[in-house]
Amino acid sequence: MAKGNGRFPPLNALRAFEAAARHLSFKKAAQELHVTPGAVSHQIKLLEANLGVLLFRRLTRALELTAEAHLMLPKVREGMENLHAAVERVRSREGVASLTVIAPPNFAARWLVPRLARFTSSNPNLELHVVSRQDMVDGRGTVAEFLADTHTREDAPVAMVRFGSGDYPGMRVDKVYSAVYVPACSPRLLTGEHPLRKPDDLRHHTLLHDDTVIDEGARPSWNDWLQSVGVTDIDATRGPHFSDAALALDAAIEGMGVTLAMKPLLRTDIEAKRLVVPFNITAQTSYAYFLVTPEADAQKRAVASFRKWLLEESAAERG
Repeated sequence: MAKGNGRFPPLNALRAFEAAARHLSFKKAAQELHVTPGAVSHQIKLLEANLGVLLFRRLTRALELTAEAHLMLPKVREGMENLHAAVERVRSREGVASLTVIAPPNFAARWLVPRLARFTSSNPNLELHVVSRQDMVDGRGTVAEFLADTHTREDAPVAMVRFGSGDYPGMRVDKVYSAVYVPACSPRLLTGEHPLRKPDDLRHHTLLHDDTVIDEGARPSWNDWLQSVGVTDIDATRGPHFSDAALALDAAIEGMGVTLAMKPLLRTDIEAKRLVVPFNITAQTSYAYFLVTPEADAQKRAVASFRKWLLEESAAERG
């Protein structure tokens, strides 16, 4: 037989070969493939011509695989199974929508994730991708710059939780909640040699500084908070600085000192007795958390479902 032409064999011919090789019968292969035995025989001849080898010895009442067919069959069978699995995977995803949610790390870990099961359980056909990014805080790049540099699936809309001013031209913006800061520390600091009982007791403890917000005028400092409670003789600049609010809170949990933290993000750690608020005296900020979505994505079902859930969760907490 002449050598093959080097082109990839037709898929129908490979299907016919696999079925005929499995049954060792053109008739049974034809029944499985819902074609005639003559059609199966024709596809096998096409495949043999393409490969330049004989695949079957046609005996009087049976078929016998050649050595070349024995060599080829396992890989053809594996390929057909993989193709079938890929098709079924696509079919099973029919009706599944995707959504990418991008949020600041501290918000994602301490507010979003502890509540997220309620959203995913009510949206079982939604493929959710949660991404934590520090540039979801104003001052670390604009929304437009972020979207231009972000690569997601073309059919996956993006919903961003952003901490900032709320001024994002060309975007659909929903306020999630205002952020107020309170002191937070390990419960261990409420006892010991210098227990935290009044603001003046902070002179005996390390002050932890959260520098997540680059614009110092948009976040309260320890100096602001101490002045608001009438304590003016503590050096408010002392203590380590952290570029990530999550790191400052982790340091506080470990008993390293006291940090000013956003009150809405403390609930999970307080309930787990990892953190306490020694003085429920708040400091305001001009920033808030906003849900920000491109106008092109705002009306998509996945985004609308997430917006509804997120705003209901924040309203319930405020209530």
